[in-house]
Amino acid sequence: MRFRPQGPLYPGHVPTSPLQKVLLAAGSALAALRDPYRHDMVAVLGETTGSLALQRLRDKMRHDAEGYQILRERPRIRLSTLDVAGLRGLPDGTFGREYMRFLEDNRVSPDTRMPAKFVDDEELAYVIQRYREVHDLMHTLLGMPTNMLGEVVVKWFEAVQTGLPMCALGAVFGPIRLKARKLQVLTTELIPWAVQSGLRANCILNIYYERRWEQTVESLREEIGILPPPSIRLEFSCNTWDIA
Repeated sequence: MRFRPQGPLYPGHVPTSPLQKVLLAAGSALAALRDPYRHDMVAVLGETTGSLALQRLRDKMRHDAEGYQILRERPRIRLSTLDVAGLRGLPDGTFGREYMRFLEDNRVSPDTRMPAKFVDDEELAYVIQRYREVHDLMHTLLGMPTNMLGEVVVKWFEAVQTGLPMCALGAVFGPIRLKARKLQVLTTELIPWAVQSGLRANCILNIYYERRWEQTVESLREEIGILPPPSIRLEFSCNTWDIA
């Protein structure tokens, strides 16, 4: 079937042909492998290779009461939608307080998540947007920082959970840059835990996180099915996390 260009399906949508998607996927994959912190290239790779996985995720959301409500209401996780002061005022150990602590300690913002552009379905575009916006929440629940070690662990969990090729690529090739000691801990302790948690956990897109801020991280982990993190001491210094 010949590709017929169509107009934008949602704000920011860029219609592309199958060939254009292949070229974008190849180029973004090379750029992301060269520099894993090129979040724009990682985003393009996710959109151009994730069509089937996004459809499966949408189906899971449609067949879950809470997931379906999220699809209908389409909440967004951005600074403009968060009660930052209120979350900071929550007790230590609550999901909202620890999420704020994660953002502050790692100097990241939910507003840096790229908007969908190359997904040729308006509902699927929201699904991948939601996935991106809950990514930092996964860091919080998994207790992982934003350095390469932490990102690889989260990517293993997300690859099992979502089936997105982009997550699998990051999970497999991310460890290449790690030193021997971190690589050993990653392969013997962190990856097995992340994979097991991903397999036993409920679909992470079926949780209305905005209604769970006052819940403790521990109880939310139990509700979702995430195993407690391994007892590996991590130290934060000079804006990098290291295994102690």
